[in-house]
Amino acid sequence: MTDTVELTPDICVIGGGSGGLTVAAGAAQLGAKVVLIEAGEMGGDCLNNGCIPSKSLLAAAHTAATAKSAGKFGISFSEPVIDHAGVAKHIAEVIAGIAPHDSVERFEGLGVTVIRDCAVFVAADEVAAGGKRIKAKRFVVATGSRPFVPPIAGLDLVPFLTNESIFAVTEPIEHLVVIGGGPIGVELAQAQARLGAKVTLVEMARLLPKDDADLVAYVRRALLADGIRLCEGTSVVRIEKTEGSLSIHLAQNDGQTETVTASHVLVAVGRRANTTGLGLDKAGVDLNGAAIKVDARLRTSNPNIFAIGDCTGGPAFTHVAGYHGGVVLRNILFRLPAKVNPDIIPWVTFSDPELAYVGLSDLTARGRFKDVRVEQLDFSANDRARTERCTGGLIKVVLRSNGQILGVGIVGPQAGELLAPWCLAIARGLKLSTMAGLLLPYPTLSEISKRVAGNYYAPRLFSPGVRALVRGLLRLP
Repeated sequence: MTDTVELTPDICVIGGGSGGLTVAAGAAQLGAKVVLIEAGEMGGDCLNNGCIPSKSLLAAAHTAATAKSAGKFGISFSEPVIDHAGVAKHIAEVIAGIAPHDSVERFEGLGVTVIRDCAVFVAADEVAAGGKRIKAKRFVVATGSRPFVPPIAGLDLVPFLTNESIFAVTEPIEHLVVIGGGPIGVELAQAQARLGAKVTLVEMARLLPKDDADLVAYVRRALLADGIRLCEGTSVVRIEKTEGSLSIHLAQNDGQTETVTASHVLVAVGRRANTTGLGLDKAGVDLNGAAIKVDARLRTSNPNIFAIGDCTGGPAFTHVAGYHGGVVLRNILFRLPAKVNPDIIPWVTFSDPELAYVGLSDLTARGRFKDVRVEQLDFSANDRARTERCTGGLIKVVLRSNGQILGVGIVGPQAGELLAPWCLAIARGLKLSTMAGLLLPYPTLSEISKRVAGNYYAPRLFSPGVRALVRGLLRLP
């Protein structure tokens, strides 16, 4: 490694995932000199181990479930045959189709200098990587996160799966124990159950503990209907490898214990920021545990170094990393004091039914405001949901008495898609009356949003006072 500074870009981006690629592409196209450093696969966790492979797997599982449930429409199929190698091939093909957009070739074509190596800060304004020294005006750390492996006795002595390895499994899974009932655990548990595996899901709290309990209830029923055994309020205390299987020792919160025998174990208990080995101490960057401490503008304790995405310890979502990238670009390139607004961040658990949320929960909202109202409507009130035989859903709107929308939760078919207009409404400060006044095509699932908004205003519209006004107006010539 040479001691000579060889590269002096305007911005050095460390990490080629969603956030890092957003910054690198945007900055380069706006005329900045950019160096991008990535030691692993371009595209990061989302493309290679997360969003894309998991949703590809879920699509395959949904197809199998559709065939099995076609009888409710008066159509029958023979039991679907699952070709697990074919499913793995489908996932690989989807990844391969998207990969060119995130490739080294594309970014070099944009004028970005790409270095395929680990980056290490050697000073407050200097990084070493690939046998070069990079001294940049600004740095953006976008190193993402990795699966957190809990300190369960015996786990280090047995083979186990994470989201980084499960998509490469090509043989049938006989019995999968999923440790963790968050979004990753729920999605993969349901997918594997629909593809023929016996599944036991273990969660030390309750299913999807960060989501609204009223909405989670619909997901819980769906998982049970898929044959998944749910062990909520239960911890894994020890794992042992026996001849040809794994023994998972469980303890419920009430003290009861049992042992489950499984063929595979999936660990899905959360994520941990990737910050080890970056030399952040030499750069004067403070940490909060493993995560990088940032302010609302995503600046670290070194004002010339920004951090975005999972490595900051915030919501570990691809779209959040991309959003962070946009905030950083406005700060660095346009010198605007752009800040992250956590109240507009949406998230979706892609179970069936999907569970989507944006904004404040009713509990959080009541802690901030005194005039919080909640309006909700079951999907059985939607005619399109009835035609599709998918009425198991609920929309829940949290708002103030003046109609300001604070948060929206939806559980039901295509909930992630149905959330889009609510994301716009909250981000732009629109009132509920805007949603109530929309003209939407019939019959569509999107009408559920217009109807729940209209229901909020109905008591006032059809009140005695308004009725009296109408009677008076009718007397006029």
